[in-house]
Amino acid sequence: MIYDKTVLLPLNVDQAFELITQPARLRRWQTVAARVDLQVGGAYRWTVTPGHHAAGTFTEIEPGKRVVFTWAWEQPEAPADNVSTVAITLEPADGGTTVRFVHEGLPTPEAVAAHSEGWNHYLDRLLAAASTGDAGADEWAAAPADLNELTSADATLAIVQRVLAHVTEADAQTQTPCADFNVSQLLDHLAGSISGIAKALGADVADDAGKSPEVRIADLAQPTLEAFYRRGLEGTIDMGFAELPAPMVASILNLEFLVHAWDFSKALGLEVSVADELTDYVEVLAQNTISEQVRASGSFAPAQEVAESASSLDRLVAFTGRAVHA
Repeated sequence: MIYDKTVLLPLNVDQAFELITQPARLRRWQTVAARVDLQVGGAYRWTVTPGHHAAGTFTEIEPGKRVVFTWAWEQPEAPADNVSTVAITLEPADGGTTVRFVHEGLPTPEAVAAHSEGWNHYLDRLLAAASTGDAGADEWAAAPADLNELTSADATLAIVQRVLAHVTEADAQTQTPCADFNVSQLLDHLAGSISGIAKALGADVADDAGKSPEVRIADLAQPTLEAFYRRGLEGTIDMGFAELPAPMVASILNLEFLVHAWDFSKALGLEVSVADELTDYVEVLAQNTISEQVRASGSFAPAQEVAESASSLDRLVAFTGRAVHA
């Protein structure tokens, strides 16, 4: 069974091809995170929404013309007949490039209906990204229905990436709410925290401070979370300084992503929008992670008071020791 739809993008074929194949472009409309080895036989893995990962292999590539890849959902509950095929064909047209998406091999009418809903949603976002450069935050990624330490890490990663997309070289020396860090230093701290967890998980990462802030963090976080999903949340992880329960290590990632998203947004004068369900959940993770002993080590300042009317996000950042002003 098959899904077949064509859209017209106001881009030339090379620009359109990049938008559907390059991780930094895919994050603008379809994915939270993406690993792509764009060659025949190369593999990809996309975090489409938190906790939902599509993976497969490229079987045909004609740059600027066509790309074909297998498609399978990675979740343990995915059915055995999970593998299908996606073919994307690009052709020059008046006003831009037509892009035809054909998803075939879907096993049931229910699978066609579910994938059709998904493709229609993301092709609308593709059109928006092609027109404006960015489709904006994806409401499907805002608050995972099945919250755990890893799905919430996917969701909080999406938030910090969106904030970092606004950071420029001119912002490097701007002070953040963290007294010891300007924007550049906080970016180094965040990259170091992710890299440390990646190393503990056995993920192969290399930090490159020459990349744009959003790409730098995305390229570190994607393999880290992929390795964490493979490992799972059981047992403990040797962090070098201590053996920590795996859920606590994942909780640290949540705090690094979401709280520093707030820090960067305040430094840049941006508003960051986070679903209350997500911040409420991460606040619980924070309460289970930030002990008085941890505060005494200097990692976090004492919790700050907030007004009863404070938002869920403000309550979270106040608990981590940041002053929240009305």
